[in-house]
Amino acid sequence: MTAKKFISRLSFCLGNLGHSAFYGALSTYFIIFVTSGMFAGIQKNIADKLIGLSTFLIVAVRILELFIDPLIGNIVDNTHTRWGKFKPWIFWGNIVSAVLMIVLFTGIFGLAKVNWVLYAILFVIIFITFDVFYSFSDVSYWGMVPALSEDSDERGIYTSLGAFAGTIGWNGLSIIVVPVVTYFTYLATGKHNEGPQGWLAFAIIVSAVALLSAFIVCAGTQEKENLIRTSAKKKTTIKEVFAAIFHNDQIMWPSLEYLLYSFAYVVTNGVLFYYFKFVLAAPNKFWLVGTVGTVMGFVTSPLFPILNKKILRKWIFTAGQIAMMLAYLIFLFGGHNLVVLTIGLILFNFNYAQLVTVLTITDAIEYGQLKTGPRNEAVSLAVRPMIDKLTGAFSNGLVGWIALTCGMTGSATAKDMTAHNIHLFNSLAFYIPLAFAICSLLVFLTKVTLTEKKHAEVVEQLNAKLAAGKVAGTDEEVKKVANVNDGDLTTSLYAPVDGELKSLDNVVDEQGHKGFLGTGFAIAPDAGEIYAPYDGVIRFVFTTKHSFGIVSENGLETVVHVGLGTVNMRGETFTTHFLAGQKVKKGDLLLDFDRDQIIRNGYNDDVIVFFTQPQRIADHSKLAIDKKVQHGDHVMDVTLHD
Repeated sequence: MTAKKFISRLSFCLGNLGHSAFYGALSTYFIIFVTSGMFAGIQKNIADKLIGLSTFLIVAVRILELFIDPLIGNIVDNTHTRWGKFKPWIFWGNIVSAVLMIVLFTGIFGLAKVNWVLYAILFVIIFITFDVFYSFSDVSYWGMVPALSEDSDERGIYTSLGAFAGTIGWNGLSIIVVPVVTYFTYLATGKHNEGPQGWLAFAIIVSAVALLSAFIVCAGTQEKENLIRTSAKKKTTIKEVFAAIFHNDQIMWPSLEYLLYSFAYVVTNGVLFYYFKFVLAAPNKFWLVGTVGTVMGFVTSPLFPILNKKILRKWIFTAGQIAMMLAYLIFLFGGHNLVVLTIGLILFNFNYAQLVTVLTITDAIEYGQLKTGPRNEAVSLAVRPMIDKLTGAFSNGLVGWIALTCGMTGSATAKDMTAHNIHLFNSLAFYIPLAFAICSLLVFLTKVTLTEKKHAEVVEQLNAKLAAGKVAGTDEEVKKVANVNDGDLTTSLYAPVDGELKSLDNVVDEQGHKGFLGTGFAIAPDAGEIYAPYDGVIRFVFTTKHSFGIVSENGLETVVHVGLGTVNMRGETFTTHFLAGQKVKKGDLLLDFDRDQIIRNGYNDDVIVFFTQPQRIADHSKLAIDKKVQHGDHVMDVTLHD
């Protein structure tokens, strides 16, 4: 690995350390500041009303932001500067949101104590502005991954590094929040509690780390300009996302399952601070939450691919949800014992719901394409972040309401809690999330039917329909994808791989059946690299990576399919070097695969090339069957009807 690549990886990784901590400070700890420190010194009944008002405004603004995000994505996609399109928004988005978060943690300079009407107006303006600029930074940070590398594995490394640093940033707050807030409150007042001065210092520290992380990303990474993403051609609106969800039950049900899980998870993270402070009377032990979460992040992420090779993700999800439910029982009945509580935190963080949901929704792309025709790839990227924001909004409202209802606001301490307060808190803080966790599991087990096996069957059915020309795009769609002009309708095809030319009639699958339906040819490969057969645009790639579609400049839509039965390998041994929507040139490396591993798994490794609109083919030249070819050798010409 070169020094430049190492610096780029490290810079992107460190970028999410501050970025994730920044989001955690606002999504989890700002509401705690609102309920405990923002209105210190104000008469309790007035303070409670202002807490309720602030909580309502936070929820309302977060919901409003759902409709703003598509506009933000459009603006980022259409940004063109000498520094690229992502870095300016990462840099300035962090600067503006950092300044505004500090202002919010001052209670807008104590304005609520002077004029609560003006406070409410400015709070909405500042919070919306803050959220918008944070979203610019968030969209740009994750959106720049494809611009950093053309290699699919390399993009996976960037994403994993970002997620890893994000776990440290998010859980690290739980480790430092009480010591930092208490220490700076003591410096300012001489009192060992969590006062507004300490919360302001906490916000300043987190903002400084976020700004440093943003600077590292901008300085240490280099955007590439040779990728054309589908999202840059067609932006996904809220209406289109929900339309795609409701027309695809295997996106709808996983989305509902994840909504229920996410609500439970985020609410619990929000109430644990109150649990340690008011129920256990041990705010100094709150660091356990962050420490356990960080350690479990180190364990669970690398463990998933190992488990998933032996266990269906359905049962991995079930085990995680059962662990989560057991954790709630521990919080309710055994939390006063530190060892038992630590076990509860471990069980709570042993959960793969997010990863399983993302994989299921991604697989649902092919399911929806087979069922309804359109291929809604953008939905897999849009659904989960939208649900996260929705659950974040509602959980903030619930956490604020719980704090108000249970008397855990202002200068209240554990000594002020009655048995009724604690019983009410436990009922609201843990029984409600427990019910949501149970419902999430029930939805997944009864309604999410897209297993790994079923997805493999869907892909094979889709391939068969593609070969028969039954689910290809319309002529107008194909022309639009490749920017085809009327005129020459002949495309010259060149060998995508080294090997021996074969007729589709001579292809034999792993079950011994001979013949592949469709119009095209096959190559028995001598190597494991697939190259572009002509100049064109990548139309789609299956999530299993073994097959992709490409449209020529003259409108010929072709599928390159590596092996038969290889869909069951679920992407193992396949490495893509492109994105859907990317322009490619003849001879560009598009895919790597391990022939030996395919054969060891008992599958045929023939590379099959077929045309998805056979009815449009007017003529094609004769194949030189059994001829040895090198990638880039001319194979045939195909002419389409006018």
